[in-house]
Amino acid sequence: MTIIASLLRNAQLSESPTAQLDAELLLAAALGRTRSYLRTWPERIVERDAAQRFESYLQRRREGEPVAYILGQQGFWTLDLEVAPDTLIPRPETELLVETALAVLPGGPAQVLDLGTGTGAIALALASERPVWQLTAVDRIEAAVALAERNRQRLGLGNVRVQLSHWFEQLAGQRFAMILSNPPYIREQDPHLVRGDVRFEPSSALVAGHDGLSDLRQIIEQAPQHLLPGGWLLLEHGYDQAEAVCALFAEHGFVDVENRIDLGGQPRISLGRLPC
Repeated sequence: MTIIASLLRNAQLSESPTAQLDAELLLAAALGRTRSYLRTWPERIVERDAAQRFESYLQRRREGEPVAYILGQQGFWTLDLEVAPDTLIPRPETELLVETALAVLPGGPAQVLDLGTGTGAIALALASERPVWQLTAVDRIEAAVALAERNRQRLGLGNVRVQLSHWFEQLAGQRFAMILSNPPYIREQDPHLVRGDVRFEPSSALVAGHDGLSDLRQIIEQAPQHLLPGGWLLLEHGYDQAEAVCALFAEHGFVDVENRIDLGGQPRISLGRLPC
């Protein structure tokens, strides 16, 4: 017989920087329970099927597969989202985009655009906080659009429209009070691409040319055609790209350009406003 405490103690995930958390999440999923259950009932016996399921999860994690892909879900903001290898895994750093959007745009009705929506995380988080906003969420990958739509339906958020579009291509004539994006911003030869969880994530959601700025540059160049006067553009970028991104904002006529710092103390997003 095997008990919960023993399984956690012998999980052997030493290569993971979050080994204890990973083991708890995977065992809770194998049992169909919560993490608090594991701490409350550490001496409970684990049935053989559940123990085998847990071991299969552990093996996948030892091989580097992200926990979110193993479980098929990831928490973001206040939402639980379905995730899949077709999309980037939503990360806590990106919640800064949501937080900033809520702070800079008044609470009344507004049209807001999420470019490269992936799981739908940004658009759905904003929709849950601002029911009077109308969110458009676009992605160029059909599987991502389908995934974001499943998340939208499961969360019951009727103020979000998900559609296929490569950046602004299918949005001719549409203008928004705010545009947000967490686009690809990693350089092609960045060594981080062959390390950790990102090895399993789609390169199309990560890599943006030799300098990491290709998609950021395109969005900043084209956004003024799709923003209302006084409209805001908010972009996530790499920790060392703030200066270049702000220069692009200024070059294309944005004012009130600034950075926002993430929990790690790095400039994680930049924002600017079109003149009224």
